[in-house]
Amino acid sequence: MKKTIFPFLLFISISLFSQSAKEKGFATINKESAKAYIGFLASDAVEGREAGRHGGRVAGEYVKSVLQDMGLKPLNEDSYFQPFEAYSPERQKRVRFSVHPDSIQKYSQLPAHRKLELRNVLGYIEGKNKNEYVVMGAHYDHLGMDEVLDGDKIYNGADDNASGVSAVLQITKAFLASGKKPERTIIFALWDGEELGLLGSEYFMQTCPFASDIKGYVNFDMIGRNNDEQKPKYVVYFYTEAHPQFGEWLKSDIKTYGLGLEPNYRAWDKPIGGSDNASFAKRDIPVIWYHTDGHPDYHQPSDHADKINWDKLVEITKAAYLNLWNLANLKTY
Repeated sequence: MKKTIFPFLLFISISLFSQSAKEKGFATINKESAKAYIGFLASDAVEGREAGRHGGRVAGEYVKSVLQDMGLKPLNEDSYFQPFEAYSPERQKRVRFSVHPDSIQKYSQLPAHRKLELRNVLGYIEGKNKNEYVVMGAHYDHLGMDEVLDGDKIYNGADDNASGVSAVLQITKAFLASGKKPERTIIFALWDGEELGLLGSEYFMQTCPFASDIKGYVNFDMIGRNNDEQKPKYVVYFYTEAHPQFGEWLKSDIKTYGLGLEPNYRAWDKPIGGSDNASFAKRDIPVIWYHTDGHPDYHQPSDHADKINWDKLVEITKAAYLNLWNLANLKTY
């Protein structure tokens, strides 16, 4: 009898340990952390986090220090920063900044041109399979300041996109707290220059030596507000249509974990619009993108932290943690 019971108990113990690692990380995601991260990033102290400006650099230093304090490894051996340059003609030409090498060569030769020095913030958890990657990201830049505005002069960008940054930071912490080495390497990315044309994520993909080995990308852009105040649990869940299991994952997790979300499931053949997901989708990388739709404070100085729906933000962060767990650990999807 003892010989038959012991293997069974051992199996149960191993199963519980595997499950507890996932749920140990899940339990770390909370409203207090979200308020702390967004509270700083959407404060007047960072002057609207404009890419290439003082406030944007302060925001980059902040998210770097948070990742460093968590113990996340920098993607580049000696730095969390991935510096890059973006160019455009002088502003009267009304041409957007670009990180494409051909455009940089063209614009840099003009008698008058603009140049921005920008920085992505990148860290990673090494997987058992070092040759496969998944990426989770959100842009940390916003619109900065306008000194000639009457009244509030700072575009604080609490929802756009301090809310998304808070999710990446919380999920990073959750994976580290789980204590489990994932099957695939996970890259946690905070992008610079999104508001100027997806510059940070595009530069990352242009220069990434393992781009063809990226198996999935999760994006956040504006996940903390209500488009319709009568629907406080509403969230748009975009995902690559060729991977219907992405939709099934969320449906199952809402039921299993009792998540307070009412998603609008939007399968998309190639989700190349709207945000940094485009830099991945156009290269045929499967994408999941959380978004809670526009609202009257979008790109306005009134996008303040006191308007965030904290409960929904936390529930979206939990759901995305479970998505990333699957992307990082399931053999196929």
